[in-house]
Amino acid sequence: MNELREHKTKQKTVAFHTMGCRLNFSESGSISEGFVKRGYQIVDFGQRADVVFINTCTVTDGADSTCRNLIRKAYKSSPEGRIVVAGCYAQMEAPKIQKMTGVDLILGTSEKYKVFDYLAEEEGNLVKIDKTNEFWGAATTTADSHTRAFLKIQDGCNYICSFCIIPQARGRSRTIGIKEAVKLAQNLVEDGFKEIVLTGVNIGEYESTSGQKLSDLVKEIIQIPGLKRLRLSSVEPNTLNDELLSLLENSSKAMDHFHIPLQSGSDEILKSMRRKYDVAFYRELIHKIKRKFPHAAFGADIIVGYPGESEKQFNETYELLKELPITHFHVFPFSKRQKTTAAKLPEQIQGHEKKRRVKKMIELGEEKLAEFSQSMLGESFEVLFEKKNREGYFSGYTSNYLRVYVPSKEELKNKIRKVKLTDWREGKLYGEIIY
Repeated sequence: MNELREHKTKQKTVAFHTMGCRLNFSESGSISEGFVKRGYQIVDFGQRADVVFINTCTVTDGADSTCRNLIRKAYKSSPEGRIVVAGCYAQMEAPKIQKMTGVDLILGTSEKYKVFDYLAEEEGNLVKIDKTNEFWGAATTTADSHTRAFLKIQDGCNYICSFCIIPQARGRSRTIGIKEAVKLAQNLVEDGFKEIVLTGVNIGEYESTSGQKLSDLVKEIIQIPGLKRLRLSSVEPNTLNDELLSLLENSSKAMDHFHIPLQSGSDEILKSMRRKYDVAFYRELIHKIKRKFPHAAFGADIIVGYPGESEKQFNETYELLKELPITHFHVFPFSKRQKTTAAKLPEQIQGHEKKRRVKKMIELGEEKLAEFSQSMLGESFEVLFEKKNREGYFSGYTSNYLRVYVPSKEELKNKIRKVKLTDWREGKLYGEIIY
């Protein structure tokens, strides 16, 4: 009887695993806060838990495979727990997931926020994959133990890029209003976050969807007392206008790191992809931003092995990336996604050739990041510190998104310090605290 009473009063536990984009992390943050408010303790993924919540991605075949492996791991660690599979992969492949051992609840991209209602039901193996145009706000919370907060301001996408499955998974573009976004941002600052990252599937669509300017939203958030740093997540090149860039240029809180998807450096491939820019436009945009932000770092998404991509076209992408000050490469082999135009195109590139091109592009990216990091030696930046490693070094990010390591006996987590960059060794950037 005592054992039974102890079991009944034991605190419930939940484990999370989040895949993919910053948007997913912001959504997991809001959902984890909901569990905490309901009396759950968050434990590490892989530990035994009463509920295991897997927030999935489906941008590539590799992501799908990883999702399935995570489900197996969740069942192995928590065979008596309730396994919830949510998000984009759940939206697109619910029948496959339903066949997997141990899965109790499958929630699509809109339904994931109703997880608490569904967990209260006792029907077992529930599938909820309705897709709506309702906007569900989301933000990182203190339950995540992050130092940077991700604030979701937009979801879905109205673009029809030939290779992309995300519009099918997340629906059409929808946004949060400026007033509500500012309120959420104020809450994050009050919770102790010093840096906010505005995120979404395509935040450049904010104005066309909401009727309100993204620059006006940024202007309001920048003015929040206590906020030290603001970043934008991935922004489509055709949506980065001069008004927004000027606003960022004139604010000390705006960070000089820009993630601007490229996908290909070949105009022919860009046209087939149905991208909304050409190489000349992209090149000039990067140079324009670099003139405004001399220390700026740039991230870019790159797809290699797109159907019909010749060696010449691949080399055009390679040479463009070599030329431009792109520092953070996000390289993906083309992945056939169901119901996309590109999946049906002829001249699909063989897997071994895609791997060769990915490897070559990643190596270029590593060289470019190393060169850029070394070019910053002797410069001083404010660094927001995140964590301490086993060697006793605290690490955090500069304004231009370089991870830097410093020795310190002081507890630096979530603190901002001025750091001089002093050394680059074994692929890591080191510095010393000035004040």
